[in-house]
Amino acid sequence: MIGESYLDGMRVFGMYMGDYAVSGTVRVSRVKYGGGMSHHVTLDNPIMVFGAVRDSIMLDETEIKGVL
Repeated sequence: MIGESYLDGMRVFGMYMGDYAVSGTVRVSRVKYGGGMSHHVTLDNPIMVFGAVRDSIMLDETEIKGVL
């Protein structure tokens, strides 16, 4: 977990929804209501989630495993 930091512009990797290994570039980080961080990530490779292709996702600070 990276946690409590703005990662704008950095390349990160992690697990989306606990099921999808992802990597990409953080476009914006924000403080969530009540605390914690959320990161909007443009993916290096799109993923299929619930029948829809996603090329960007929101990752919680707990889902980010590291910075590339």
